[in-house]
Amino acid sequence: MRKFPKARFLLCASIFFVSASLCPSRASQPHPQQPVTQPVVPSPSQSAQAKTPPTGPAGPQSTHFPILLLVQGKDLSWSLRIGERGPERLDRVGYPPIPLDPGDVVREGSTDVWTYNAQDMQTGAAVEVHLTREPCTDNTSTTKYGFNALVDHAQIGKLEGCARIATELFPRINNQPGDDDDDPKDKPVPPTITHFQSPVAVAYITDSGRMIVKRGSIARAVPEIAGYSLCLSHDGKKLLFVRDEQPAPLRTINEYDFETRRTTQLVRAEVSSPFWSPDDSRIAFLENVAGKWQVWTMPVYAPEKAAPFYSGEEDSLEGWADAHTILASDVQTLSWIGDDGTVKQTLSSADLFGKDQFSVTSGNTVRVHPLNPDLLLVSAELLPAAAGAASKEATARELANIAAMEKSRPDKDAQDNDDEKAKPVTILPGPAFFLYEIRSRRRVLLSPPSMLSDSTEWSGDGLQIFFTGRASPSSATAIYRMFWDGTGQLKIHDGRDYVIGQ
Repeated sequence: MRKFPKARFLLCASIFFVSASLCPSRASQPHPQQPVTQPVVPSPSQSAQAKTPPTGPAGPQSTHFPILLLVQGKDLSWSLRIGERGPERLDRVGYPPIPLDPGDVVREGSTDVWTYNAQDMQTGAAVEVHLTREPCTDNTSTTKYGFNALVDHAQIGKLEGCARIATELFPRINNQPGDDDDDPKDKPVPPTITHFQSPVAVAYITDSGRMIVKRGSIARAVPEIAGYSLCLSHDGKKLLFVRDEQPAPLRTINEYDFETRRTTQLVRAEVSSPFWSPDDSRIAFLENVAGKWQVWTMPVYAPEKAAPFYSGEEDSLEGWADAHTILASDVQTLSWIGDDGTVKQTLSSADLFGKDQFSVTSGNTVRVHPLNPDLLLVSAELLPAAAGAASKEATARELANIAAMEKSRPDKDAQDNDDEKAKPVTILPGPAFFLYEIRSRRRVLLSPPSMLSDSTEWSGDGLQIFFTGRASPSSATAIYRMFWDGTGQLKIHDGRDYVIGQ
């Protein structure tokens, strides 16, 4: 997250009343609905007695709005903050916030029309906010706004809204750590997500290979030979797992009951990837029939009635998109398959993984956000060239931030500025994860830069991401939590393959 220098805040605040070229105040420009008062013309004798003031230098002009503007979407599905106090950001219902890197503000001649330029800090996409001083009302309330706003994001598209000057909040709002009297570097970054719900039923595999099911404060080890492909029921009471059998490639799908502590074998064949349906009444899995992997389903209480769900061939199963749709993929296509066996929606691997960014293999995983079907959490192999480009971009951004900070702090000693050097950001090639928006094709690399990360899962509230991380391929694994905006990374405990029920 980009930090904003405090001296820049003071500079912008100091020109609050003199930046008329960017956003004229009511004192400097009559309101369109108010009558214009004619100026008093002095008499010749008064003019002769008046002294001509000396010509002074041009007043400083800010490249950012010296006040805080709040923009609200007309359909209330999004909002935007414009101002130098705290990060400029675009918020959308059902998506993580988008931090914006502010650019210049351009006024169209002498009109009451401005264009605020910015950049999506996560993808580099251009963002323009067109403001017009005119009455504006959203579609769901009678609130009156002083500006009409049109946000144009190069990836997301155009958003219509209304804006107002938040003079009662300036300069109190501040989403960055620190204040005008303290150096923000000396304070921890406050959490951006506060109303999240921690899972109450989880399962994972320990470093020694034991499968653990935990409900509340009670943790129990599955008394069987270690398995894999864990999937915990939504009520947190039953765990599915796959176990290798003899002769290979024979496998079994097993169910462990947390309350009875008993394990039941459900399917014995060449199978993989079991998933509970949203209501825990059915189980979907892959079965290899005559060399062809197919999607099968079975009733929970009648595994003998297992039957093919889809006749096409798929390489991997990604779970249930909803109660009547299963998500599966081959090397070329991600498919949403309905109960009737027809493909309802597809997404090409080229769009999902990008050109020369991530490898396309059957080991990749895709998880649909629990509340927003347009948002995907994807685990894949980050290619070396893409990792190098991302490292250079992240380092360049840090250098640009430091350069801006140094320009805005002429009162600081050179030694103080020399201490602020951008450390190279090294993003490791290998297992990583990212967020992908289907409609806009917006892709955001979210995995920690110095860590190999996989086995990602959404929390039930969709605000948290759990993943397995390690420093190198030979390092011990640990389970981490991260908020969906990339903040709040926290180690949960040692182990891997974390799955969530309740």
